[in-house]
Amino acid sequence: MRTVYEAAGGSERILALAQAWHTRVLADEEVSHAFSHGYHPQHTERLATYWIEALGGPADYSEQFGDETSVVRMHSGNGPHEEMDRRAILCFDQALADVGLDRDERLRQALHDYFSWATTTTMSRYHDSADDVPDGLSIPHWSWEGLVG
Repeated sequence: MRTVYEAAGGSERILALAQAWHTRVLADEEVSHAFSHGYHPQHTERLATYWIEALGGPADYSEQFGDETSVVRMHSGNGPHEEMDRRAILCFDQALADVGLDRDERLRQALHDYFSWATTTTMSRYHDSADDVPDGLSIPHWSWEGLVG
């Protein structure tokens, strides 16, 4: 059975999705606040590389940029932000349509479920401080059935 990554069309399509999502969140009044402090000039490419690994593609993110701990720390210590999370997920769903990944309902649902889960659990778990994030976390992997392991 093909991975979610393969069904989505591989690296180029995931990069297109990351670009569409990033464009949408920067235009969103609520979510853009998360980027107001600035962001890495290769944010979109790194995001795509992270999603690729999480969805069953090559482990390039872990090999080049770091583990899950580093990612979660970047998203931690900002207090609760449920409305921002909700709108980030809405932007993701719209980005799926922007790049045509909403045409296959099973694929659209798997991608939506992954992004919603990551946004509302791992990326939102440590509201108080990035120092609370444990060392040595590995990037979670997502399949058609959900979280692997």
